[in-house]
Amino acid sequence: MLTRMADRFSKLVERYLPDAFVIAVLMTLFVFVAGFFMKPSEPVELFKSFGDGFWVYLAFTMQMVLLLMTGMALASVPSVQRILEKLSSKAKTANQAYVLTFLVSSAAYYINWGLAVVVGAIIAREVGKRNQGAHFPLLVAAAYAPTALYTAGLSSSIGLTVATKGHFLEEAAGVIPTSETIFHPGTIAILLALVVTMPIFIVLMAPKKGIISYVPPKTSKQEAEQQEILKTPAGKLERTPFLGIITGLIGLIYVIFEFVNGRDLDLNIINITFLSLGLILHKSLVQYANAFKEAGSAISPIILQFPFYAGIIAVLGSSGVAESIINGMTSIASKDTFDIFTYWTAGLVNILAPSGGGQWALQGPLQVPAGLHLGVDPAITAMAVGWGDAWTNLIQPFWALPILSVVGLHIRHIMGYCALLAIWVGIVTTVLMFFVY
Repeated sequence: MLTRMADRFSKLVERYLPDAFVIAVLMTLFVFVAGFFMKPSEPVELFKSFGDGFWVYLAFTMQMVLLLMTGMALASVPSVQRILEKLSSKAKTANQAYVLTFLVSSAAYYINWGLAVVVGAIIAREVGKRNQGAHFPLLVAAAYAPTALYTAGLSSSIGLTVATKGHFLEEAAGVIPTSETIFHPGTIAILLALVVTMPIFIVLMAPKKGIISYVPPKTSKQEAEQQEILKTPAGKLERTPFLGIITGLIGLIYVIFEFVNGRDLDLNIINITFLSLGLILHKSLVQYANAFKEAGSAISPIILQFPFYAGIIAVLGSSGVAESIINGMTSIASKDTFDIFTYWTAGLVNILAPSGGGQWALQGPLQVPAGLHLGVDPAITAMAVGWGDAWTNLIQPFWALPILSVVGLHIRHIMGYCALLAIWVGIVTTVLMFFVY
């Protein structure tokens, strides 16, 4: 039954779902219309907030871009790719292919969601090569599905933001250590439950006919390096591993020094760690620069669309639309159900504003005081927002763009499967959240 449902739903989505950038523009228009209804006497304010909001998250955008690019560059290290290729050979059947792809991608998402973009794409591609009986769009959906888990991982944008000294809600919530957010027993319990049940759900969706196997792209082989350049002093300098190793070690020494002095994980520490590891593991600075260049082309849709969603966040805030959604949900919540309503609210808001950090900037100032009024720990509020943000990433195409660029598929090829997974994730997380937080 689930296979038939997934097949029909996938075909429906393929027919009617437009490009992700079109969705971003349509959502921009939607929040403007909603804003006009909320504040019909102040239409100019909406245009101003959109224009101002376009650049408000510029620094955060750069952090996110570096998080993705350093993770993707690290994943492209030949030794890392060989490990992934060896792992992919372990899957002997289609069902094993789906499960292996999900689990490997989940491990990568836990470490760093920027790293997971390429790890997921590579493992899906390599597993697809070896399992022609596996449905490749579902393999890619399995690689992307762990995006619903990232808020419990080491690169959780909300978890790391509230752990960073000087964050914008420090006066109300304080600096919240990761032991109370991403390493909280409740967070770990939800993570494990989803890691166990999601691959089972994916296997049950697998089509029995109409299989679309992986087809390698047609590319012409070109010599990557010009030997005559290697003979020059400049060519040798560009391709020596020594400079990358020394520079990477400087970065790692800084990270160790910061941890010794009590610093917690935050976005900047994650970025410099992966940057340093990439410099050390790549064979030369030129190889690392080329990996960065490839990563840049894969995330160009995010760079294009992020300012639009930043503008949407600003309009949601200035028009009162977000406040109405959040207050409407939390007004009927009690201390025991506040985290669940916060989770649902965050899932809804994330569809319009798919950015964990940006969403926290929008929701945090409203949710934290409301939670404190009911006696809810700000750490729990932060994780509820984080889980909601990650949950509807499954049906918001924005963060799927890099992995789709790598494997050569369109969002409509995987979104039908992701939407059904989102239903399951929502049920499991809602039930568990009532007991574990």
